[in-house]
Amino acid sequence: MQAPAESHDAEEELRQDIVTVLRTIYDPEIHVNILDLGLIYVLDIDPQGNVEIEMTLTAPACPVAGTFPSVVEARVAEVPGVQSVHVELVWEPPWSIDSMSEETRLELGLL
Repeated sequence: MQAPAESHDAEEELRQDIVTVLRTIYDPEIHVNILDLGLIYVLDIDPQGNVEIEMTLTAPACPVAGTFPSVVEARVAEVPGVQSVHVELVWEPPWSIDSMSEETRLELGLL
C-alpha cells in the first residue's frame, strides 16, 4: 500500500501526463490544442487511474462532433497508469472565446 504522499505524487504525475497528451490534440478547425482552446471543462482522475473528461466543441454543428471525443478518449487511454477513460461531450456552458487561455488569445490576435 502506498503512503498518502506517494499516492498524491503518483496522481499528480498522472494528471500532468494526461495534460501533456491533451496539449498534443488539436482542434481541426482552429489549430490550437484543445486544452488551451478551453474545450476541456472537467478532468477527474480517481486513485485507480480511471479518468472522466467533460469537454465541449467550439460549436454544436462542428463536423467532428461525432468522432472527436473518441479521439480524445483513445489518446488519453494510451497514457501509462490510465485504467479507463470516459469522455462526455457537453454543451453547457457554451464555449466562447473567453474559454481560451489568455496566451492563446494573444497568439491568435484576439487581445
